[in-house]
Amino acid sequence: MANELDGFNFEQRHGKARVRVARVWRNKSDHIHSMVEWGVSIILLSDCVNSYVRDDNSDIVATDTMKNTVYVKAKECSEQLSAENFAILLARHFTSFYKQVTTAIVKIVEKPWERVHINGQPHEHGFKLGSEKHTAEVTVQKSGVLKLTSGIEGLSVLKTTMSGFEGFIRDQYTALPETRERMLATEVTALWRYSYESASSIPKNPLYFTERYLDVKKSLANTFFGPPKEGVYSASVQRTLFQMAKAVLNRFPDISSIQLKMPNIHFLPVNISSKENTIVKFNDDVFLPTDEPHGSIEASLSRFWSKM
Repeated sequence: MANELDGFNFEQRHGKARVRVARVWRNKSDHIHSMVEWGVSIILLSDCVNSYVRDDNSDIVATDTMKNTVYVKAKECSEQLSAENFAILLARHFTSFYKQVTTAIVKIVEKPWERVHINGQPHEHGFKLGSEKHTAEVTVQKSGVLKLTSGIEGLSVLKTTMSGFEGFIRDQYTALPETRERMLATEVTALWRYSYESASSIPKNPLYFTERYLDVKKSLANTFFGPPKEGVYSASVQRTLFQMAKAVLNRFPDISSIQLKMPNIHFLPVNISSKENTIVKFNDDVFLPTDEPHGSIEASLSRFWSKM
C-alpha cells in the first residue's frame, strides 16, 4: 500500500512466511490415504498505516492470525485439492473477511511426497520424498481480480549425448573448444502464468492444477530428452530452452506465458597427464561434475496478449 506521509512516499505490506502444514485425506471406502505438505507464505496489502506512524495497531491482521488461518482452512478442506486452489481459498478469505485488506498474495511450495509402490502396487498409506517441487502463487484483489502462477523448482535433467555447442564468438579470451558431442545437464526452474482472471473462471475440478502441473513437467522433460531411442539434438541450452517453452504454450491454451531458468551444469572432460606419459585420456567416458561456476540461461515466452 502506498501513502503520502509528511512529504514522503510510504509503502508497506506485511505477512507470515514459511507456514508449514500437512493435510491427510483418508478415503473410508477404499482405505487409500492421500497427503500433501505445503510451505505457505502470505503477504497482505492493507490499510494499517497507523500501526507504523502511531501507537495504534487496531487495523493490523496479526501474522499469528494468518498462520492459524492456514491450519483452520486446511482442516475445512474435506476433499483433496491443489496447491493453487488452496492458495486461492486463502487469498479470497483475507480479502473478503477483513475490510482493511485490499490485496492478498499467497505463495505455496509443495514438498514432493510421492506414493510408494511395492511390487508394482501402489501403497495405501506409504509415501517417499521425491525431488522437484511444485510451486503456486496467487494474487487476489478485493474486487475479485486474480493472477495465478504455477511452477517447478529443482527439475534436474541430464543426457549423456545428443548435445553440442558450436559457432559461438571467439576472441582472445575464448578457450572453450567447439563440439558436437557433450553431456547436457541442468536444473530447471519454470514459472507459468494462467490466463484466468477471476476465481469464478477457474476449472471446477479441485485437482485440475495438480494434473496440469504434472502434464507441464512431462512436456518439459519430453522436449528436453526427445524420443527414447534416438533422442533429440541440442545445439545449445538456449535452443533447448526455447523448444521447451514453446512446447508448453502450444499444448496448453490456458497458459499465457512461461519463464524458464536453466543453468548449464558442466561435466568437464577429464584428462590426466604427467611429463612422462598420459595416465588417463578422455574418450567421452570420464567427467568431472561441477556446478560452480555454471552458465546462467533464462528466458520467457508469452502470447502477444499476455504479460508475465
